[in-house]
Order: sequence, then C-alpha cells, then structure tokens
Amino acid sequence: MTHRSSIFPFFVALLFFCTIPSLAIADYKDEYKMSVVVGSKLPWGQGAERFAELVRERTDGRINIKVYPSSSLMAGKQTNEFLIHRQGVADFCLASTINWSSSIQELNLFNLPFFFPDYAALDAVTEGEVGDEIGALLAEKGVTLLAWGENGFRELTNSRRPVATPADMEGLKIRVVGTPIFIDTMKALGANPVNMNWGDAQVAFQQGVVDGQENPVVAIEIPVKIWQFHQYITVWHYVIDPLMLTVNNKVMASFSEQDQEIIRQAAQEAALEQRAIVRKGLIAPDLSAFDLLRENGMEVTFVDDTARTQFIEKTMGVRQSWTEKIGADLVAKAQAAIDASR
Repeated sequence: MTHRSSIFPFFVALLFFCTIPSLAIADYKDEYKMSVVVGSKLPWGQGAERFAELVRERTDGRINIKVYPSSSLMAGKQTNEFLIHRQGVADFCLASTINWSSSIQELNLFNLPFFFPDYAALDAVTEGEVGDEIGALLAEKGVTLLAWGENGFRELTNSRRPVATPADMEGLKIRVVGTPIFIDTMKALGANPVNMNWGDAQVAFQQGVVDGQENPVVAIEIPVKIWQFHQYITVWHYVIDPLMLTVNNKVMASFSEQDQEIIRQAAQEAALEQRAIVRKGLIAPDLSAFDLLRENGMEVTFVDDTARTQFIEKTMGVRQSWTEKIGADLVAKAQAAIDASR
C-alpha cells in the first residue's frame, strides 16, 4: 500500500509536465504568414526564407512560417504593409523602413538625403541607442523588432548622361518610390521625380519616357540587369534602405519563452547573413559588383567628397524640414552616433 502511494504522485506529476508542451503546441497556428514586398529570388526575399527555415528547423516544425513574396498579402500596395502587420494579417515581416515611413514618420530618418555616409555609420545607428528607440516605438505600435536586415544604399542609374554633381541632375526624369521625402529630394536636385510601380517603370525606360531610377545595386539593379535600360550609374549613397525583421506583438506573446528565444536567435542569424549578401562587392577592397556593371557596358561614376558636399548643400532644406517631422532629438542622436563611427 505504501509503495503504490509513493508511485502515484510521481505518475501524476509526470503526466502534468508531459501535457504542458502539447497544450502549448495546440495553441500554435498551422501556418504563420510572413510578408515581403519583393520576389523570393532577391537577397531581401532570400533573407525571409532563411529566417523561416531556421525557425522551422529549430522548433522541430512547431512554428511553420510561410513567406508571401511580391506584396501578395497586401494586393501589391506596399505602403499598407505596416497596417496589415499590426492587424495580424501578416504575422511576420521583413520590411523596408521606406515602405513603413509613411505610417511611422520617425523611420524617415533613413530617408534623409546624404545623411549616412557609409555602412559603418548605418550600423552605429541601428545597433545603438537610436536602434533601441525605434524598436521601442514599434513595440508601442504593436510589432516587435527582432533584427535589422538591409536592402542597401540606393544609387542612381540613367540613360542620358553621367551624373557627378548636382548640376548634372537638372531636368532628368527619375522614377522614385511614392514616399514624399524622395520626391522632395529629387525636386531639390533639379530633377523631375516620377512615381510609378516597377513594372511600369521598366516599360517607361524602354520607351525613353523616364530617364532613370534609384535602387540598391546588389539587391535590385544587378538582379534585374539594369544595364538593359541604362548606361550610367552614380554611386552617391544618397539614401540607405535598412530592413526590419519583425513579428506582431500578440503573435510573439503566444509562443513559449523557449520558442521566443529561438525566434530571436534565428532572426539575428538570418539578418546577419542577408546583410553580408547585400554588401558583397560594394565595400573596398572588394568592389566586384561595380566591375560586373562595367563588364555589361555601364559607366560607373563615384561621387567624391567635394561633390558630396555639394549634394548635401543642395538638399539641406529637405533635411531641415524633414528633421522637424522625424524629431530633432532622434536625428541629433543619430548624427552623434554617425560622428562617433568616423
């Protein structure tokens, strides 16, 4: 009798502890949707797929993330991504700060013209106090920032002429994304900004209706073979396009603490790999990405320090007006981080 009494509590406890994981798993969805605005073959899309793969492997399939590329969760409306993420239509995102900046003004920090001189400056901002503040801001709005990925510095290509100084921009018709600060910047430089989707833009390039565009080299321009449309590229680092790997707050809270940690680690690893892919061939001494452009007939112009100063002066009014919208304190902290990285 005594022997049975001592064993019974053990089996009850064992049953209880074995039941906890199964109950937790029962609360998980069969599929978690992840939004990406580009195709899965681009480095941006590859980063999302890598994250989903790592999470699936390390949770033994408990968390199954399916990537929905090419803005498919938002019917092609890229600027709606934050809204559908906040509402839970998209559980995860690998999102551009550009696309969310119309909803979250502070993210226009990364759209300030000629503000970030190089990748070290960007890393100093995203990995420091400013990055933490942006993470806290996103958390208040319903999403958790897991890691920073990257789409890259946006460089200029065109079919008309080399662009080395602000004067060379005069009158050029340049396709830009619809975010207001991009339009303001191009107008300040004397260009004519044209907002259109990428499919329409390629037709416009072929027809000679639009002269040029601005996009990251490795992430967009090389994969789409921009040399089919344009002979000239200007490496001017005028705007940087970091990516945010995020999860809806309520979705994150639904996971066990163990799975939350797996998600965080997977996000950091996938983002690190993704950034390395996007930067490959763009940082001295490895400038092979530009060699590839030359091999395909493009003339590469690197903006020197003197010309960069001219570009900064030409767009200073845009920087000042948008600093008020972003928040002077946040911009000042970012500037301090950039200065410290020099």
